[in-house]
Amino acid sequence: MHLRDLLKIAEDIKNEKIRRIVIDILTNPILSFSSVKPLISIEESPAAPRKHHMFTGGLIIHTYSVIKIALMLCSIFEEVYSISIDRDLVIASALLHDIYKYYQYTKDVKEGGYKAREDWYLSHDYAIVAELASRGADDELIRVVSEVHGIVPIKTYEGFIVHLADSIDARFGEYHQNNILMMLKYFENSSCKPYAVLDEMIKRFGVKIMARLYRDRDILSEIMVNICTQSSSNTM
Repeated sequence: MHLRDLLKIAEDIKNEKIRRIVIDILTNPILSFSSVKPLISIEESPAAPRKHHMFTGGLIIHTYSVIKIALMLCSIFEEVYSISIDRDLVIASALLHDIYKYYQYTKDVKEGGYKAREDWYLSHDYAIVAELASRGADDELIRVVSEVHGIVPIKTYEGFIVHLADSIDARFGEYHQNNILMMLKYFENSSCKPYAVLDEMIKRFGVKIMARLYRDRDILSEIMVNICTQSSSNTM
């Protein structure tokens, strides 16, 4: 899964101004109000090191899943409760809610995967609000994005739906990957770290490999040995 998959979804936003701002941020995600530069790309970024979607590409996978969950929740709530939901705001806030997490992280050379960088000072939830304001976004979009992370009290259906979708996918992602990490620890040695193996595994085979490995420990062991052998010249 790649950034282009998120851009394709953004193109479905009907409101021209919202669509323009979302695509502008996705295609040019450098913060306009800071001289500090990211150390990794959006495509590399995890969603949350040592938490959910901690692997390379985790941020995009999490974002994609949040959008899908949020739109399903829209359909359910509209049918059951006969409410009206602005899908443009749902899609836009789901696409943007975590986008500036990639500023917060750097590669963890020692343990593998990623870690928080020490020279960054602004949480992603505040960064996106500041950037939206800087780029001239309307208040309604800024409000919904702010609600997703609880910066302000949730007062809109759109903010609440994306907040729920974010929580659902974060919890599922953490549960799913931790099952694999616990199994990897059985095969751990001093030169082959579980975080590094998980990251390399998903780079090679994609996130869907985790479901297969959870059911087949022999294949998991075989893949881990293969990755560790190939990487023996480097510290994982």
